[in-house]
Amino acid sequence: MENVVMKNAVVAGAGPVGLAVAAELRLRGVEVVVLEPLLSIDPRVKAGSLAPRAVDALDLRGLADRIPSSALPSTGGRRGSAPRGHFAGMWVLRESAYSSKAATLVPQQALEQLLGDHAAAEGAEIRRGHTLTGYTQDDEGVTVQVEGPEGPYELRTGWLVGADGGRSPVRKASGVPFPGTDGVITGYQALVELDDADFVPMGWNRLPGGLVVNGPVPGRVLVVEFDGPPADRDAAITVEELQAALRRVSGTEVTVLEARSLTRFTDNARLAESFVIGRVLLAGDAAHVHSPFGGQGLNLGLGDAFNLGWKLAAVIRGEAGRELLDTYTAERGPVAAKVLENTRAQVAMMGPGPYVDAVREIFAMLLESDDANRRLTDLVSGAGLRYDLGSADDLVGRFVPDLTVKTAEGTFRVAELMRSGRGLLLVLDGRAVPEAWAGRVEIVRGTCDAAPADALLVRPDGHVAWTAGDGSLTEALTSWFGPR
Repeated sequence: MENVVMKNAVVAGAGPVGLAVAAELRLRGVEVVVLEPLLSIDPRVKAGSLAPRAVDALDLRGLADRIPSSALPSTGGRRGSAPRGHFAGMWVLRESAYSSKAATLVPQQALEQLLGDHAAAEGAEIRRGHTLTGYTQDDEGVTVQVEGPEGPYELRTGWLVGADGGRSPVRKASGVPFPGTDGVITGYQALVELDDADFVPMGWNRLPGGLVVNGPVPGRVLVVEFDGPPADRDAAITVEELQAALRRVSGTEVTVLEARSLTRFTDNARLAESFVIGRVLLAGDAAHVHSPFGGQGLNLGLGDAFNLGWKLAAVIRGEAGRELLDTYTAERGPVAAKVLENTRAQVAMMGPGPYVDAVREIFAMLLESDDANRRLTDLVSGAGLRYDLGSADDLVGRFVPDLTVKTAEGTFRVAELMRSGRGLLLVLDGRAVPEAWAGRVEIVRGTCDAAPADALLVRPDGHVAWTAGDGSLTEALTSWFGPR
């Protein structure tokens, strides 16, 4: 075993969440190594879209325009503006009150490539073919055992981030409780060639045997049976198993001529009691698992990454105390709990039978109300998220609006003013502000026709931490960016 090498942080998992955490750390000068067992990006079908709020977050780092994607198409609706999303397969969700961005279709593999290139460009060391096999932590740091292509070795690090999926070895070794509910469905997703591509209509089909989703891209199918979780989730998936499920649910004799990217899933929903266990931190599916319905897992994980990255960097750099990391669980835990809750509701509303039919009909009627529709849209998309930062001002805790600011240097969108990864103190009324935090916070003076406040303090993750008239700016700066 080679000598132990010291690193500021080690991230387990080179999926979108782990790569986003690594990039956020490197943006602030933190040395980071990413360990990933796979030699290349997993080609299997996974998440396929980004919610508006995730696009907003990527926009802060100049990545939104680089997403190889297209606007999510609408698929018809009842009344009002065209639907932009679904709940339990009901395409009824419309616009958000809090984000101007559109949901975007993007294969997870393309997003991983984008984030991997971004993290590497920032200087992250991404080690593919390297598997975390164990770790021990003490008051000073974490010793990580790794199996690499040339044999075992150890890394000594100040902090270990587990972004290693729903069956996270990092979480399991931490011993943190992971309570929740067991699955009630067995689902399959694959890219296939069928003898009859129109065996069911394109889109979402609730049938007496379960659910079949045909599309949205040609050859992609998803089938769900509501008869309990898989008997063995680790067993290899065969074409015959997928075909049998498609036939049982669709009531047809459809034949699968070819299949690739086969995955099997269920809807167990669990949430770690804490995302911070000593010097070990959890993000993404390592911290919470749920069914894929609503496409919220990827977006939830990216929210974790952007919330955690700047806070952990501030602690590593000595700019803030470890109490800043307490806000990570306090803020992201309730967000994850709401996702678990609404995905459970979606499973309950997708099952077969006349009782569920009746609930769906009434639910759709209620969502014709703009207020109800927007509340659910903002819940599922994450656009309505507001962290409780102890302020009566509704803007505090929310993602900063997409403002256009005129400065002496030119006209910029707020996202363009945050590319450095620092916080932003936006001064729009010429007031005097403390300059002591200038190295940690960008101080920008200008004017804005649609300004929601005369001055705003925005955290690096895009959430407003203070507005003019809402208490002491010095206290807010100290709370979020450390004492000076």
